[in-house]
Amino acid sequence: MSDTSGSQTNITDVPQVQLLERVTGAVVTTLPCCVFLFINVTMLFTLRSKPVFCETSRYVLLYNLLFADTVQMALGHILYLFAVCTLLLTYPVCGFLNFLVNLTTTISPLTLLVMSLERYVAVCYPLRHTTIITIRNTGMAIVVIWALGSLNILTRVLLLLEFPFKDLESLQMEDFCSDVAMLLGPRSNDYSRAFICVLFVSAGVAISFSYFGVIIAARSASTDKASARKARNTLLLHLVQLCLILSSTMFSTLLMALSGILTRLVFLRLYTVLYVCVSLFPRCLCSLIYGIRDQTIRPVLMHHLCCGFLKPAVSNSK
Repeated sequence: MSDTSGSQTNITDVPQVQLLERVTGAVVTTLPCCVFLFINVTMLFTLRSKPVFCETSRYVLLYNLLFADTVQMALGHILYLFAVCTLLLTYPVCGFLNFLVNLTTTISPLTLLVMSLERYVAVCYPLRHTTIITIRNTGMAIVVIWALGSLNILTRVLLLLEFPFKDLESLQMEDFCSDVAMLLGPRSNDYSRAFICVLFVSAGVAISFSYFGVIIAARSASTDKASARKARNTLLLHLVQLCLILSSTMFSTLLMALSGILTRLVFLRLYTVLYVCVSLFPRCLCSLIYGIRDQTIRPVLMHHLCCGFLKPAVSNSK
């Protein structure tokens, strides 16, 4: 009799343990996410608080990159909470959220590509930099970036329409919402892989080309050595960040592969770890790396983060 009551207690304890782990995972990930969202939003405000930020192309591009990362971080965490809380969405709602995530994910590597070319022109063609890299040209580049991202989303929507949704008994999804869950046909899957491959290979080639171009230019006697060194370090950061963004795009694919192997409880634990390391962490690095490293941004950012208690001393050094 005691064995029977003990087994019943163990059975009833399992859902309680799972619920406790879900709540703990949601709290542990939400707190740092909110902190980084606050830092990112403050950084966005900082990049619009001074004329030097609004009139310098690299800061305008940084704003675009940070905006995309902030939106992606917020939407990604919402989808994570839905998955942890086992809230099943409908296909239209999941598709809308995933298309926004895909849009911002596309914007980041394309912006890094343009930022790398801007640094290449600044070091290799310093006399022509002010005529080539203007605010107008930067604005046009940002418009092209968002147009390419929107074209990718439009293509995904058209491929998604090929799926016979009318044959489904309900539009309610049977599993948690993810990017892979919306690849409902072989053509959608093939297109997604091809697009990601072309996107990141193009960005990687552009950043590598800019990096080696700066190294070659640094050997010239007419090149500013300090400027070339800073540009080289910046391009290395761009390359590292591109690799981190690439790893985050594999997040959903890795989860779907593990979901059929692991138990539900182990899967949720691994989901939390992978989400923090692969998805959340790369998106929060942008404001930390560029905000702390840049001598012009740092004092103004610290001033806003400290709610005005620190007096900013803006430097015009580039």
